[in-house]
Amino acid sequence: MLKFYGYKKCGTCRKAEKALESLKIKYEFIDITETPPSAAALKQIIKQAAVEPRKLFNTSGVQYRELKIKDRLPKLHEADIVKLLAGNGRLIKRPLVTDGKRATVGFQETDFKKAWRAAK
Repeated sequence: MLKFYGYKKCGTCRKAEKALESLKIKYEFIDITETPPSAAALKQIIKQAAVEPRKLFNTSGVQYRELKIKDRLPKLHEADIVKLLAGNGRLIKRPLVTDGKRATVGFQETDFKKAWRAAK
């Protein structure tokens, strides 16, 4: 079953949930703000989604601005990024979806549906 790390008040997450429901795909919803993925899970998601660790940041989020992550990011190593994200789910770009073999970060409807249509 898919793990869907999201936030119920997030419009993008709601759109992604509707996309999965339209494909009749079952998933487990995990509130990313209360239970962010562990560092190990984030490392796995980075590999599965084939993205740079810095692409997991929610750059439009309040926490990102308040913690001045943009200024700190060039000096952060992958381990530092993963530790920071695992400790604060509000810093993570939503939704994160994984089935243990592949993962998606964020929501672009066409790419998202294409990725998860095969998971049925």
